[in-house]
Amino acid sequence: MSNMAVTGGIYKSYTHIASGKRINGAADDAAGLSIAQKLLKEQNGLDVGAENAQAGIGVMNVADGAMNGITDSLQRMGELAIRSMNGLASDSDRAIYQNEIDQLKGDIQFMARNTSLNEHKLLDGSMADMHLATNPDGSGMKIGMANTTLKSLGIANFDVTTGNFNLDDIGRALDKVSSRRSYLGASTNRLERTYNYNKNASLQQLVSRSRIEDLDMPKAISDKKKEELLSEYRNMALKRQMNQNTMVMRLFQ
Repeated sequence: MSNMAVTGGIYKSYTHIASGKRINGAADDAAGLSIAQKLLKEQNGLDVGAENAQAGIGVMNVADGAMNGITDSLQRMGELAIRSMNGLASDSDRAIYQNEIDQLKGDIQFMARNTSLNEHKLLDGSMADMHLATNPDGSGMKIGMANTTLKSLGIANFDVTTGNFNLDDIGRALDKVSSRRSYLGASTNRLERTYNYNKNASLQQLVSRSRIEDLDMPKAISDKKKEELLSEYRNMALKRQMNQNTMVMRLFQ
């Protein structure tokens, strides 16, 4: 073994120990490097998918919070409508009830038009399907968002002052909102399961990649000491040879 080879081996040992990696370049293990890069790509895709799932859960929570407020407004509208149907209610009473109903309708419309996340409207019908890329290949889930505008709920013209209104309109609007909340709740649960799966799968990818890339540190340190001893022995032998050559040259002088 040449002195250059020994020195190169020591340098390589120091490089591996410093990085903690068995594979620092293609020359160390070309096949292993290729496999490790594929595992890293899969791991990165799983991590991003988990982040996307978590962002989707945030969207679901925002939408559900707004629909909870809409539900409260619809419940109050139903109460006022029933009061207006009482035979003791006067026209002025119904006008007062309608004034509050109009305020509640305004609140519902405001929440439907302005509930958003990252500049995306969630409840005005503009986001019919939201795609969440939860898988490493970019595929994932499509979640249908709600439309809770007054027109969609069928209560845009709800008016108790005319005496010609249908209380069932409020019931149907409540059913529609409750149905969408139930759907979004189920979607949230699915996203939570996807998030947990992705994080666990990502960890398994990391473990598999570590088996390929990571250095067996005790063995590497032992090998380095052996290479240092070989280098020291080689240097001593070279020095001894040079001394012997010098002595021979002096004999001929």
